[in-house]
Amino acid sequence: METFELNVVTGAFSHLGRYITQRLLSTGKRVRTLTSRPARESPFGAPVDAFPFNFDSPDRLTESLRGATTLYNTYWIRFSHGGVTFDRAVENSRRLIRAAEEAGIRRIVHTSITNPSLESPLPYFKGKALVEQAITQSKLSYAIVRPTVIFGPEGILINNIAWLLRTFPLFPVFGSGGYPLQPVFVEDMAALAVSVGQKEENVLMDAVGPEAYTFDGLVRLIASRINSRARIVHLSPGLAFILARLLGYAVKDLVITRDEVKGLMSGLLVSHGPPTAPTLLSQWLERNASSVGKKYVSDLRRHYR
Repeated sequence: METFELNVVTGAFSHLGRYITQRLLSTGKRVRTLTSRPARESPFGAPVDAFPFNFDSPDRLTESLRGATTLYNTYWIRFSHGGVTFDRAVENSRRLIRAAEEAGIRRIVHTSITNPSLESPLPYFKGKALVEQAITQSKLSYAIVRPTVIFGPEGILINNIAWLLRTFPLFPVFGSGGYPLQPVFVEDMAALAVSVGQKEENVLMDAVGPEAYTFDGLVRLIASRINSRARIVHLSPGLAFILARLLGYAVKDLVITRDEVKGLMSGLLVSHGPPTAPTLLSQWLERNASSVGKKYVSDLRRHYR
C-alpha cells in the first residue's frame, strides 16, 4: 500500500501556513497542523488533522509531531497579548524545536524575519534571532527563511493601508516616509519554503520581492492603484502613533505598535541581497485594485477571537 510523506505545518488555517499547506497538498504530501484553534473548520478539500500546540505538555507536543518528516514552522506573535509575551513565544518555540528532535523530525523550515539580531532593542527582532539560534544549535536539518512584509489577499499591512486610503480623507505617514521596505508575495514565500524543505543542506535566506519602496512611495502607489483621493500627510511619529491608537479603539484592533514603527523606520524590512521572489507588488495591486482594502483585516480577530 502506497504511503504519502507526512508534513506538519504550524498555523495551517492562518495566512502563510495556509499557502504552504495548499502547496504541500498539491504535491501529494499529507499535512497535519498544530494550531491555537484546532476546532476551526478546515479550508482545504483534503483532510488536515489539527492538534493544539500543547506547549505546556511536552509529551503531547512530541506525539503530535511523530511520524512526520518535515516541520514548517510559522508560529510567532506580532505583539504581546493575553499573557503571551515575546519571551513566552521564544520559550514556546524552543519547546517546539525540542519536541521535533524527540519526535524524529528530519528537517525544520522556519519563517523568521529580515535582519534579526540578538542585540536588537526590539523584542520582535531579538526574539526571532533567539529562535534562529535555537534552531541552528539543534540536531535538526534546517532552512530558515526570512521574509519582510508578506502581501496577498489576506495580508494585513498592504490591505489595511488601502482600507485607510479608501475610508478617510487623510493618511498620516510616520515622519519623512523615506524608510524602505521590500514586500514579498505570500505564494512566492510559500513556494520558497516548500522548495527548501526538500533540500538536505542547511539554508539561511531572505524572502524578498523584486521591488523596494520607501514607505511614502508605497502608500502613494497603493493610492494610485485604487484611485484614492486621500491626502497623504507627514506627521511626527509620536502624533501619527496617537492617531493609530485612536483608530485601533474604533476597529477593536492593535493597528500598529511602537516597536513596529521603530522597526519600519530603522529600515529593517529590506534585504541586503538580490531578490528571491518574482512577483511584483505593483502588478499584483493593479490586478487586485477592485478588492484590496475593501474590508479592514483585524489581527486580533484572526488570531485571538
